Amino acid sequence: MRRDTFLKSLAAMAAAGALPNLAWAAANVKMMIPANPGGGWDGTGRALGEALRDAKVADSVTFENKGGAAGAIGLAQFYNSSKGDPNAMMVMGAVMLGGIITGKPPVSVTQLTPIARLTTEYNVFVLPANSPFKTMKDVVEQLKKDPGSVKWGGGSRGATEHIAAAQIAQSVGVPAAKINYVPFRGGGEAVAAILGGNVTIGGSGYSEFQQYIDSGKMRAIGITSGERVKGIDVPTLKEQGINVEIGNWRGVYGAAGITPAQRDALTDMIVKATKSKAWQEALVKNNWTPALLTGKAFDEFVDRDFSSLRATMVRAGMA
Repeated sequence: MRRDTFLKSLAAMAAAGALPNLAWAAANVKMMIPANPGGGWDGTGRALGEALRDAKVADSVTFENKGGAAGAIGLAQFYNSSKGDPNAMMVMGAVMLGGIITGKPPVSVTQLTPIARLTTEYNVFVLPANSPFKTMKDVVEQLKKDPGSVKWGGGSRGATEHIAAAQIAQSVGVPAAKINYVPFRGGGEAVAAILGGNVTIGGSGYSEFQQYIDSGKMRAIGITSGERVKGIDVPTLKEQGINVEIGNWRGVYGAAGITPAQRDALTDMIVKATKSKAWQEALVKNNWTPALLTGKAFDEFVDRDFSSLRATMVRAGMA
């Protein structure tokens, strides 16, 4: 029997409950990370890979980074190269949905197989340490005077930090279409631009900026959560009179064309991985909020988020 046929048979049997004690130790997972190294998707994918190994549901995990266009380039490559592969997975999230809405790529995430939402992370806005601005109030005052003079740096067009910047502008009476947003292909590029003073203010998940905040190279001035996040000493935007709250969730999808039994098997692998010590340590280290959601509930969540993001981006002139 061919190995891929054997694995597919195991997947079907496991999903049917015929193999209750069998771990997926033979699985060699291929993880597509549709972003450059150093960002939130990269961190999520690699932490998930370690968790899969720690939970003994994968014998090995290989990673491929393919950044650009809010994940659309990696998405297209994953779709074309992994059809029917029961051991292939791709990291994705709210940023990809926003990129699909704005960029309208030839391949949509809806053509893949939803597996699970993993985490939610709120965006934090930061200034370089030597910025003439000290607070979000300073940035807002300049934004009101001259919107174009404030350069917002972050992920691809349509990323949650892009949407948050537009919502901040709207909240303080500035047309969202006037914001000067500079997109970057990955977290590493955004960090370099912020530290180099090439943008006025940067936005991303807290985990991407944490080491620079802790070292004093960046000053955190606002977070997009509804209330203070445990372990993160950053004031919310709402505390500062800016009525904006938005979370950046991340999840994982399987390849196009896999069977329901194979989807169930992948889901089972992910659930086991999220219970591992390695994953729990990653949540704490990165200040990620666990938000596991699978099956029909995850499908419906993605549909709702697509609709909500599209409505917000249309109002902001971004779609």
